[in-house]
Amino acid sequence: MAIVEVKVPQLSESVADATLLQWKKRPGEAVAQDEIIIEVETDKVVLEVPAPAAGVMMQIVRENGDTVVADEVIAKIDTTAQAGAASSEAKPAPAATMPAAAPAEPASAKAMPSAAKLMAEQGISAAQIEGSGRDGRITKGDVLAAPAAQPAATMAPARTAVKPALPEVKAAVNISQSLEGRPEQRVPMSRLRARIAQRLLESQQTNAILTTFNEVNMQPVMELRNKYKDKFEKAHGARLGFMSFFVKAAVHALKKYPVVNASVDGNDVVYHGYFDIGIAVGSPRGLVVPVLRDVDQMSLAEIESKIAEYGQKAKEGKLSLEELTGGTFSISNGGVFGSMLSTPIINPPQSAILGVHATKERAVVENGQIVVRPMNYLAMSYDHRIIDGREAVLALVAIKEALEDPARLLLDL
Repeated sequence: MAIVEVKVPQLSESVADATLLQWKKRPGEAVAQDEIIIEVETDKVVLEVPAPAAGVMMQIVRENGDTVVADEVIAKIDTTAQAGAASSEAKPAPAATMPAAAPAEPASAKAMPSAAKLMAEQGISAAQIEGSGRDGRITKGDVLAAPAAQPAATMAPARTAVKPALPEVKAAVNISQSLEGRPEQRVPMSRLRARIAQRLLESQQTNAILTTFNEVNMQPVMELRNKYKDKFEKAHGARLGFMSFFVKAAVHALKKYPVVNASVDGNDVVYHGYFDIGIAVGSPRGLVVPVLRDVDQMSLAEIESKIAEYGQKAKEGKLSLEELTGGTFSISNGGVFGSMLSTPIINPPQSAILGVHATKERAVVENGQIVVRPMNYLAMSYDHRIIDGREAVLALVAIKEALEDPARLLLDL
């Protein structure tokens, strides 16, 4: 017998532990080398753990939902065994080790919280009701429709305290159930969502956040894009979008006003001589901010290709820790979802963030005449501890001017 241990991969310095999501193989099943056998969720990303060798899953040491640390052994693979021949280590514990009189499964274990409460009040057991919800869960509607519920409705409610069980960690909100009566679903935050909440709260508590606004006429950029988008895609193999223009305009402004690209470290202000721009991206697991590094040295095509790559990786949950680490300034584009105006929250330890919104045709005044132009409202939130209103406003004006006259980006004006 040759045993190979499966260990938790190395985590970044800022990540202390991780959570096992779901095993894709069980004891006794064949495993191919480099086959993904489990995903590990950290505060920032989800890591895929491949099998270090081919063989048969011999033992799962740590189960779904367990908290683990780097290099911890979570499973063992027998490289000489045959599929289906699980080792004795993988066999379940004998029945003698179980309590002699195990209590019956509580109603709440297979019922929605509101349904469990109603069942307790009316003295109805889960065995009397057939659940119509996800995985056979009993909904409030099932309880109300049960024959046993009719006579009990006139009785005084029982005083028995029933504590509804929580859904599984990976449970998703069931919309159809949420529309029946007045049910509730309690779903634990994922590690990523909890980390997002912590970071945003930390940002509001530690930064003196102020937001300045301006509007930009997007017609020059739109005309430039419409004129060259087909040639651009043929030449570079990337679609010419608007984000590359916003990124370039932001770098143009940061060069003029370096304090907007700086960060606070204790009583020091750290001025960064490089431009690493974080692009906020929505993913199925929550908001992530992958970083474009040395953007001042990137072309529009390189920026568009990298943003498209990050978007796809975010959708598949394959962003690496390195891709999510660092950044000196961020851009959040709520306009893709239809947002007209917002006040973005700074991504610590950065000191400013640009919010981009939906471009809409609006009536504006030009040379004393009312004309229709495609306008976009820009918002820049900044840390007032180190960035004065003057620098923030002028930086946003510089972004506006660069977008309204793209030639400035080529001439560095």
